[in-house]
Amino acid sequence: MTIDILQLCQLDSNLERELQARYRVHRIDQPHDSAAPARCRAVVTGGQHGLPAPYSTSLPALEIVAIFGVGYEKVDLTLARERGYRVTNTPDVLTDDVADLAIGLTLSVLRQLVQADQFLRAGSWAGGRHALGRKLTGKRVGILGLGRIGQAIGRRLEAFTPQIGYVNRSEKTSPYTRFADLAALASWCDVLIVAASAGGGTLIDAAVLKALGPDGVLINVSRGALVDEAALVAALDGGVIAGAGLDVFAREPDVPAALVARPNVVLTPHIGSGTVETRQAMGELVLANLAAHFAGQPLPTPVV
Repeated sequence: MTIDILQLCQLDSNLERELQARYRVHRIDQPHDSAAPARCRAVVTGGQHGLPAPYSTSLPALEIVAIFGVGYEKVDLTLARERGYRVTNTPDVLTDDVADLAIGLTLSVLRQLVQADQFLRAGSWAGGRHALGRKLTGKRVGILGLGRIGQAIGRRLEAFTPQIGYVNRSEKTSPYTRFADLAALASWCDVLIVAASAGGGTLIDAAVLKALGPDGVLINVSRGALVDEAALVAALDGGVIAGAGLDVFAREPDVPAALVARPNVVLTPHIGSGTVETRQAMGELVLANLAAHFAGQPLPTPVV
């Protein structure tokens, strides 16, 4: 018997082909039988889309929500437990890529790599030297969230012989210095990297940015909602901080025009896991979770 599944957003092309080969896929963004959702036993979605409330309560046959991504804050886990459907995600396989990007953004902002590229392409080199950047080696780096990704960022940073501090909900076995609160970490560090999981509301506000200071740099590879974007724009405009590197935004794919216009901000379109290898591994994990569920076997990466 062919199993019906509901696809809520665009996914990796390889994953989409495999889903269509194994299941009867109904894409919410394409014409489909209006009665089909009632038959769907699975939902496949992205972390940035989750499972919107109208779907979480209107799919009577729902058994599993398979998330193509690590974030699950946009899925109501309490409701999932009440209704008895499972939720899975794709942790670990994207840790290295997100950590790599955090380092890349940090270097790009400190060394002004984007501006230097534009300077050269504009033919300005013949008229003089590009402005000096700042070094990463020896800096004080703060990490907000020392989970899998935060720890991977720390390991990569160690090559630059910095001092590393962190804020986390619980203390970790780590050589890094734990700070009691985010304001204290921001006051201490030169670069603040956001790697926390979402769900705790806005954490980076005007007070934290002021504590980071006029030479400080903010890097966010976690969730856009963790940063007050209006406060960040004001901080950048007013010289409260020196710059920022952002891969995530509060209302993706909409990015505030004021951020786009800032020359001291490096922006990437949520590409933390955006490598061929990692997207393939993520897709395979989605398929493995679905296959295990429908075979009555333990789920490889359950959330609930």
